[in-house]
Amino acid sequence: MMRCIKFILMLKPFKITLMNIIRRFLFKDLDIRGQHLSINHTWQAMINDRGYSKQVRQLFGELSALAIMLANGMKHKGKLTMQYQGNGVMSLLLVEVTHDRKIRGMVRSDGVIKDDDNLDTILGEGQMVVTLYNAQTDSSFQSFIPRNPLGLIPTFEDYFSQSEQLDSKLWVSSTKDNLSAMMIQKMPEIKKNDEEGWNRITALASTITNEELCGLDAEQLLHRLFHEETVQLFTQEQVDYECQQDRKRFEKIIFDLGEDDARNLLKERGEISIHNEICNEHLFFNEQDLNRIFSKD
Repeated sequence: MMRCIKFILMLKPFKITLMNIIRRFLFKDLDIRGQHLSINHTWQAMINDRGYSKQVRQLFGELSALAIMLANGMKHKGKLTMQYQGNGVMSLLLVEVTHDRKIRGMVRSDGVIKDDDNLDTILGEGQMVVTLYNAQTDSSFQSFIPRNPLGLIPTFEDYFSQSEQLDSKLWVSSTKDNLSAMMIQKMPEIKKNDEEGWNRITALASTITNEELCGLDAEQLLHRLFHEETVQLFTQEQVDYECQQDRKRFEKIIFDLGEDDARNLLKERGEISIHNEICNEHLFFNEQDLNRIFSKD
């Protein structure tokens, strides 16, 4: 379902509403497409009790936003995984999104990240790895993208322009309550239409503020930025946080430890605790669990 709107509406004062949605849009006369993302509860669940600093939260938000937008275009069942690995203080950024927009992720740091640390200190030298898993064919495709020294967003834009041959621009704002983003992309057919359209749209989009990005829904934001353009706005899609506990995977970790070592560890500590890092939860195993894990049956 889609709507073609010429943007005639009254804007209300900024007020962040509770939403967990992504919407596609299209500049009909220019062959430029885009996506708008705004998630509240989903984002809060992603970062709850993790103690991420402002800089970490922004980088995690940038990776999460792009992963959601890429997964939103999947044509098959599966998942998309984006991770950044480097030799900086932040050694791992990881986000997974399924074909039906279920998201989870984590950040791993090897030290304290201060507000005045620069990107080289935080990320170091590293690369982005994008893995697309197709559950129908049980196959995966990977892309490797070196980090642009200017940050993760320029790295994403390099990826689109070089690998997909699609010039793209991305804006992301991440707070403790909300993750919002907007992406626009030049479609291959743009040369058939207004060659100056891309420059005009990117110039208008670049006037966006974090307050507008977080405080306006897709229709309001597009009107504020592009009220003289004809924009086709598509149906919104839901984005949810989901991190299911795979207890059997952690039972295998205990099994691989060996029965003697596992029972000695249980005797020493009274219970075995394993931290599920991506879900930020602890799993606990007692003597009955070990008896079942090492059962001969």
